[in-house]
Amino acid sequence: MTTGRQVHEYPFEMRETEVSPRYAELQRTEPVCRVQLPHGEPSWLATRYDDVKTVLTDPRFSRAVAQGLDQPRMRRELADDGLMGMDPPDHARLRRLAGKAITARKVEKMRADVTAMTTGLIDTMVEKGQPADLVEDFARPLPVSVICKLLGVPFEDHKIFREWTEALTNDATAKGDVLHTAGDALADYMAEQIAKRRVEPTDDLLGALVTARDAGDKLSEDELISIAGAGLLTGGVETVSSALPSFVYTLLTNPDELALLRSKPELLPSAVEELLRYVPINTAAMFARYALEDVKLGDTLVRMGDPVLTALHAANRDPEVFEDPERIDLTRKKNPHLTFGFGPHHCIGAQLARLELQVALGALLERFPNLRFADGPEGVEWKFGVIVRGPSLLPVAW
Repeated sequence: MTTGRQVHEYPFEMRETEVSPRYAELQRTEPVCRVQLPHGEPSWLATRYDDVKTVLTDPRFSRAVAQGLDQPRMRRELADDGLMGMDPPDHARLRRLAGKAITARKVEKMRADVTAMTTGLIDTMVEKGQPADLVEDFARPLPVSVICKLLGVPFEDHKIFREWTEALTNDATAKGDVLHTAGDALADYMAEQIAKRRVEPTDDLLGALVTARDAGDKLSEDELISIAGAGLLTGGVETVSSALPSFVYTLLTNPDELALLRSKPELLPSAVEELLRYVPINTAAMFARYALEDVKLGDTLVRMGDPVLTALHAANRDPEVFEDPERIDLTRKKNPHLTFGFGPHHCIGAQLARLELQVALGALLERFPNLRFADGPEGVEWKFGVIVRGPSLLPVAW
């Protein structure tokens, strides 16, 4: 392991939707620095856009090598990272098979369902009356409902899904054995659903994954569980349920941008992309890649066997790539943000997340032309979990 550099405690300080100014400082002075997470060995942290893309795409960096090592991490337990823990060609095979079931066309066909679910949740909010908690009444149930529909699992199970995903991503997981409780319960549930589809095929996403074929190859039981459970259910739910209230908070605290979006709803797709760039969703850099040989990142030599973390939200503020990166600009034309990753491990559910965020934000702005904080921005409560960050309570009125 490389030594001799100052090791920074990581993650850096967090406040609401702000990106720590330490990232910008490091981009100028030490773009590839040494950090220590709460658990695991020290690591390099790449903060510049080009270095982050290199680590995410260069085959000299491996995720598979990390499995079983004392890799840098937020939680005490070592997780089975599934697809995120694989390198090509195994990763490419599973990705290709899963991609046959999660096509852009199939995601787009979900638009009507997502719109109906969004409308139903907003109707319920109106019936209950204001103020409403945008997190509990809207942002959390929407992605759970969408994933239940997409996978084809019983909607009445959505409450237990929420419990599992919250347990796997909140602060408590840094101290407990949640991966052996909630994680195992989720895996057992998905195994039961998969077994049913092996006997009686269905036309939902889980059924499509079960029957996916590629030159006689197929997904194993463990691979199916990993993709459907941890990959789609946990990732799909927590990312959207944290991003959506964070986006609303950002718009409400940037009234000029909110007014622009209200006056030009056709900007919604670019607005979602800019919010994805501007608003940090993850708590910290995750999923260290290990160098398979000595690699130069800028002026830094990363030695063989060293882990490297990629700070996506720092890369999204890199002034070498984004003009005036600290300013939110819903009309931004050039916006190659890395929020969903890049390269082989680019988020497989990115298009579905975009669809949900576009539909949900558009519906909120249309139904509530006077949407506002019920208790001011100071009435919003925040969570900073081991994976995602965002409001845990967002009281709104209209």
